[in-house]
Amino acid sequence: MSAPRRLSRIVFFGTPEFALPALDALEAAGRRPVLVVSRPARRAGRGGRLAQPPVARWALDRNVDLLQPAGVRGAEFLVRLRDLELDLAVVAAYGRIFPRALLELPAGGCVNIHASLLPAWRGASPIQAAIAAGERKTGVTTMFMEEGLDSGPTLLQEEVPIGADETAGELSTRLAAIGGGLLVRTLQALEAGTVEPRPQCAAAATHAPMLRSEDGIVDWNREAEEIAWRVRAFEPWPGSRSWLRGEAVRIVASRPLASGDGVGDPGDLDCPGAFLGCRRVEGVGRLPLVRCGGSTTLALCRVQRPGGRQISGLDLVNGLRLTVGERFGTAA
Repeated sequence: MSAPRRLSRIVFFGTPEFALPALDALEAAGRRPVLVVSRPARRAGRGGRLAQPPVARWALDRNVDLLQPAGVRGAEFLVRLRDLELDLAVVAAYGRIFPRALLELPAGGCVNIHASLLPAWRGASPIQAAIAAGERKTGVTTMFMEEGLDSGPTLLQEEVPIGADETAGELSTRLAAIGGGLLVRTLQALEAGTVEPRPQCAAAATHAPMLRSEDGIVDWNREAEEIAWRVRAFEPWPGSRSWLRGEAVRIVASRPLASGDGVGDPGDLDCPGAFLGCRRVEGVGRLPLVRCGGSTTLALCRVQRPGGRQISGLDLVNGLRLTVGERFGTAA
């Protein structure tokens, strides 16, 4: 492919913490954006004060021009961007679908940083989806945007292993840092003409829809390994929770036990959600066990009661004097 002119006039679209390493990487490479676009401030906390998103704070701290439009389709907003004569738009977790009029504004197009190995896990929650599916690897992809959802041609990719106990929050931090470096390498490759956009295989695509609060409700009919994957995937949000004695207990960390764990199935203890008592788990210590689907068993490592701090699963059992056979449920 032929090399374009230097990509010096860049607009950056982003909102959450995940986008900050990309901004830092651009600045370190001498490519500070001429404009940053972020979602509007939102009210947060008990006082309901307006809180700026992380990307907006980054721009304000550095006196970089900042826009926070309610949407990206307004004529005034598009004219403002057109007047900047942009070389490129960079997008990292902005949270809006771009119309064709915006996609065609920058001379070099719009490059998105996506936290998966596309075409795997297109959509709003690729990190959580990969962990919840039990994937052992994921990665970061840079791609040219088009009107479809994460369907544009890919540029560069970097593969990353997923840690056995890694949560979505922890993995997001790692992928964000990797994405910053990958973005700079992508811009260099575009300028040098050494990267060829590759169309995605639509038939191989998987999808990661936006998470909802109710996704965090533990379904004890699932097998223990899948529940453990989901606990990691939904930490820190929406969190995994189950009801016990009328209160929602958050499960922060868990571990599935291998088959043949020695936990019997007397009477109704084989019912999903039943508390089986406590056993010593190798390498961890004494933990409470809960029956899951398929007669599998989940050990509760760390939990949190409403309004309380995180405690061990054993402290929960001792504090409540939980008896064998009591049930964790899906509602109060």
